[in-house]
Amino acid sequence: MNKTINVQSIVDTIFEDYEKGREIDRMEFFGQPDQDIVTDILQKMLRILYPGYYRDANYTPTKAKHMLAALIEDVIYDLGRQIEIVLVNDPRYMDSTKEVRRAAAEEICVQFFYQIPKIREYLDTDIDATYDGDPAAYDKIEIVLAYPGLYATTVYRIAHELELLKVPYIPRLMSEYAHSTTGVDIHPGATIDKYFFIDHATGIVIGETSEIGQHVKIYQGVTIGALSTKDGQSLRGAKRHPTIEDNVTLYAGAAVLGGDTVIGHDSVIGGSAFVTKSVPPYSQVLVNIESTVSAPEENRE
Repeated sequence: MNKTINVQSIVDTIFEDYEKGREIDRMEFFGQPDQDIVTDILQKMLRILYPGYYRDANYTPTKAKHMLAALIEDVIYDLGRQIEIVLVNDPRYMDSTKEVRRAAAEEICVQFFYQIPKIREYLDTDIDATYDGDPAAYDKIEIVLAYPGLYATTVYRIAHELELLKVPYIPRLMSEYAHSTTGVDIHPGATIDKYFFIDHATGIVIGETSEIGQHVKIYQGVTIGALSTKDGQSLRGAKRHPTIEDNVTLYAGAAVLGGDTVIGHDSVIGGSAFVTKSVPPYSQVLVNIESTVSAPEENRE
């Protein structure tokens, strides 16, 4: 027997649940960005960073400067609007007028766009590191078009600059979009130097206070993370994640944990190693460790 569904009864039940005063019960608009617009901004940023690779159907080199100007104006408008919205959650601006937040958002956009040459400089080194480190790469074009590791790194480098400008929410939305797309989770607060290479991607986690030097290569499943965070929000701002010095390779499944952990330069951390203590330069860690591994005698200073 068919029954008529009492939709109003269901609505009343759910609205009663909304009235319990929990965080999940918010119904008012409170300065949240539009995730679809943030994703669209990312796609347009790819066209700015890689003009010959990500482009619309009308792109030609002869029109490049004109099209770049139009694209930048478009992104500045959208990004500025989203930043203006989220600044109501920033203690510096939450009591300010809309006009003040709009002016601040415009200034942040300008500062961000002046960092584009720096972002592209770093990405060029990331492409070089990927090509030099992967003999399976047909050429650098393939890397830009097809490698999820470079895509995740690109989104990180965009989000990181916005994070440095103390923009709420938007950098994390960008990094989580890349996470959902590639399986690579890089917090925008992490510090990653030039010539960074992610091989194969998938399952990689790099925490907020991680510091990564130049010429670092990491494989799938690597975690550069924190030890137990049972103290929760009291750890905000503390260094919870490792420092990885220059010329380090982290093989698949390795976990390097803790804010006091330093992996010395020119070291190799083997697959599935679980590292919670610092290791000196030129080390090889091929098994789980509970204490510091010494460098080979001939390489000690």
